[in-house]
Amino acid sequence: MVLFDFFEGVLEGFEYLIVLGSILGLCGLGMGMVFLIWGGQRVRNKMIGVIIASFVLLAVCGLDTGIKYFRIFI
Repeated sequence: MVLFDFFEGVLEGFEYLIVLGSILGLCGLGMGMVFLIWGGQRVRNKMIGVIIASFVLLAVCGLDTGIKYFRIFI
């Protein structure tokens, strides 16, 4: 029984990491768009990379996973 509790805790940790990736992807996408529009030339080049990384995070972790897990209602 102790072994099952251990694996349950490990799976909860993986679930939290997936949810955290989803939230970071959403925040990165929002901030990337804002700085892409109003940032300088040097910032724009960096924000394109942030937006691409955010899309990858959202594709892997899911778009609404973090919103459902943390019960964020907009």
